[in-house]
Amino acid sequence: MPCPFKYATGYHCPGCGSQRAIHQLLHLNIGAAFRLNPLLILSLPLLFMGLGIKVWNYIFETKHRVKLFYSNLFIYTFFIITILFWVLRNIPFYPFNLLAPTE
Repeated sequence: MPCPFKYATGYHCPGCGSQRAIHQLLHLNIGAAFRLNPLLILSLPLLFMGLGIKVWNYIFETKHRVKLFYSNLFIYTFFIITILFWVLRNIPFYPFNLLAPTE
């Protein structure tokens, strides 16, 4: 199923290519996954860290937290990076066109 944002506007959203990137990661094609959505690939360690802490807290009934995830600076910075990625991947000139998912 195509991305609704891409279907409506013709532009790539920050998530375009994520499903194919995860598919490539599951087949250990890291380079191909990075070409499809570099922001997702670079964000996965943070996602796994947060998920790992949630699972740890659930299993051992603890309440550990990563202060980074509750920092306004981190949240705003990640939001700005995502917006910049969204804009830059839709510029049709080199090197920005490398951020768009390969079709």
